[in-house]
Amino acid sequence: MADAPLLTAVLHRLASLPTTAFAFFRSLPPPHPLDGSLALLHLLAPHPRHHPAAHSLLGDLSLRHPLLLPSILAEPHLPSWLLHALDYSGRPHDVVVAISRAHLAATMSPLLFPAAKTLFLSHFPPSLSPTPRLQLRRATATATAAGGDAAASGTTARERRLAKVREGRRRREYDRQHTYPGWARVLENACRDDEEMRAILGDSIGNPELMKQRIQERVRKKGREGFNRPKTGSVAAFKVSFRDFNPLNAFIWFEIFGEPTDRDVDLLGGVIQAWYVMGRLGAFNSSNLQLANSMLDFDPSYDSDEASAVMPSSFHDISDVEFQDSWGRVWVDLGTSDYLGLDVLLNCLTQLSSEHMGIKQVVFGGRKLGDWEEGMTSSDYGYKHFKI
Repeated sequence: MADAPLLTAVLHRLASLPTTAFAFFRSLPPPHPLDGSLALLHLLAPHPRHHPAAHSLLGDLSLRHPLLLPSILAEPHLPSWLLHALDYSGRPHDVVVAISRAHLAATMSPLLFPAAKTLFLSHFPPSLSPTPRLQLRRATATATAAGGDAAASGTTARERRLAKVREGRRRREYDRQHTYPGWARVLENACRDDEEMRAILGDSIGNPELMKQRIQERVRKKGREGFNRPKTGSVAAFKVSFRDFNPLNAFIWFEIFGEPTDRDVDLLGGVIQAWYVMGRLGAFNSSNLQLANSMLDFDPSYDSDEASAVMPSSFHDISDVEFQDSWGRVWVDLGTSDYLGLDVLLNCLTQLSSEHMGIKQVVFGGRKLGDWEEGMTSSDYGYKHFKI
């Protein structure tokens, strides 16, 4: 509680600045000293723009200090600031006016000059006559009910609203720390290293419900198939067969589990492309396997002259890798490459099938397998290809 003499002195110094004085008074923590409140009321009443504030302050004082108005009205000369404040209060159904008139009728000193009494009574409209006691009691009860909380707490409506907002903020912070979902914390931690996750969640971090909506929206846009796809590899080994295979003019067929995705097309096409490049450079030459046929217990020796004297082998030609539904194929001309190249390819496909994309079978040779349709190259019918 502020010191009463000091507050009164400060308000007197700010008499020429009523707005500043009122702001300074409201910034002080309640309850406010009675002398300071009266000094502020004396300062605000002469200014019409501050009449609403003076009226509110007078009403609060009359409720907190019931004997204040009778003591002021008993003075020989009514203060001019009180007349200003009560003049603004002259409105129908105004509680302060009803209380003031009741106190006036009951306690006005007979020493008060008739002229002052007439001047004071002229500020109250006839409709607020205190004759019906029932009406006065209802007005008093209404005033007590409306201002009971404010009088008890000593705070303004604005301060109570701010306190309510701060309390709600504190509760939300407590709930976030103690009842925050574990999955939301996992997503927040993932956003530190995952740019795509940060782009999906955006400003929803910290709000689990909004985070859930963003994830659901992302799933709807991308499709559940991309999130619920089973394990990409296959634990079962694929089947290998030959059908009139001609190494100089033949297709190699691949049957996979389900329709291939763009990722599957890139993976299998990349393996075939790497296999062709190695064959083109003569990697599949079984006539020069010096290290494969030597013991590696000791440092082996390699004869470069022998390697250069061996007849070279080269992969001649290959087509693009094509896909229709669950089947893929590639045409090859192995040229002078040995069948060692087929072993190398099958070794690569075995690892690819178990780790990345399930392959059901590999067929060397044959002209048409599955539902393959020659000349059908439209992506609308499931056709895809990888350019070698």
